[in-house]
Amino acid sequence: MSRQCCRKEVVTTDQAPKPIGPYSAAVKGGHFVFTAGQIGIDPRTGEIVQGGIEAETRQVMKNLRALLEAAGTNFERVVKTTIFLRDMNDFAKVNAIYGEFFPSEPPARSTVQVAALPKGAAVEIEVIALLPEDNSCC
Repeated sequence: MSRQCCRKEVVTTDQAPKPIGPYSAAVKGGHFVFTAGQIGIDPRTGEIVQGGIEAETRQVMKNLRALLEAAGTNFERVVKTTIFLRDMNDFAKVNAIYGEFFPSEPPARSTVQVAALPKGAAVEIEVIALLPEDNSCC
């Protein structure tokens, strides 16, 4: 295993929002891609989508899909997710939409309620996914 092979690689795409702080939206390292938490920001406007928790959750999943695709992987290769909710009463609505993106063999998951999220978001989700063997280096 060479040192050059296992360096981190920042993943970027115009199809997902730009980071709103000093962090990368996604990073490839070894056999994995790690995303930062994504909120329901429309990458074209830079604003949270309107329409409530369902609209935000769908946008979050679209943003995650764009980052995964830019890294060379997809939802089928996600092994772990973490969902952050402003209000645990939204769990069933978020869970229903989330389930559409993981129809079989869903990843391990944690869901926690938090006091607040950036830009007043109602939901934030981060993922860890495997890279295809021809796309990973170690």
